[in-house]
Amino acid sequence: MEQLSHPVVIKLGGAVLGSSETLAKLFETVAQYRQSRPIVIVHGGGYLVDELMSKLQFATVKKHGLRVTPYDQIPFITGALAGTANKMLQGEAIKSGLKAVGLCLGDAGLCQVEELDPELGAVGRPSAGDPTVVNAIMQAGGVPVISSIGLTASGQMMNVNADDAAVAVAKTLDAELVLLSDVSGVLDGDKQLIARLDARQANQLIAEGVITDGMIVKVKAALEAADDLGRAITVAGWRSPELLAHVFSGDQHSVGTRFYPTTK
Repeated sequence: MEQLSHPVVIKLGGAVLGSSETLAKLFETVAQYRQSRPIVIVHGGGYLVDELMSKLQFATVKKHGLRVTPYDQIPFITGALAGTANKMLQGEAIKSGLKAVGLCLGDAGLCQVEELDPELGAVGRPSAGDPTVVNAIMQAGGVPVISSIGLTASGQMMNVNADDAAVAVAKTLDAELVLLSDVSGVLDGDKQLIARLDARQANQLIAEGVITDGMIVKVKAALEAADDLGRAITVAGWRSPELLAHVFSGDQHSVGTRFYPTTK
């Protein structure tokens, strides 16, 4: 088999899942570069889950930013994420001419998942697993579209935070990671995009009041992801998906903010 170059894992989250126009631009860019760089999509779909929980009259409870998922509700959440959200994204990819393959974290042991905290219910902690089948899909010209639903060793369905899922998939595939979110990256005091950040710089900006409120959580999570992965990751906004062409061509410095792992 031909050796794969390092894939790029793109995590989709936030309002992008509800924007067909943006998704079309994203998958058009993926289609242009897929020949030169294997590309994997990892996604959540919290807004779909919120809509479904509301229709079913289930309360939405969060602890530490994670959705409490009672075990009797996980079949519905699995349907929303591994079903509706996954097939919606797969359909958008197919419209752009991609050979999209819909998967979840549990398929062929891609990621190992175990219960994170009994108080959270069916919420899983993912770790790297077996890349064999996903590598074969990419070798065959396919684009994996992976939902953040996992399976434990005993087959129990688990809801996994999509950022954590993307990090685990990137570790499994030895891939670059781009987290697309509702923010374009981190801005300095003059509202200019900061191209790169490490923990020391981030802590200084937090102390100076430049990074505040919810952005502190995002920055710390991104730095933890870089440490976990052992390489720099990119956080960028989804509103200009055509900028991903820079990432696919190896020029990540033109897109979003690059977060660097802590130097050991």
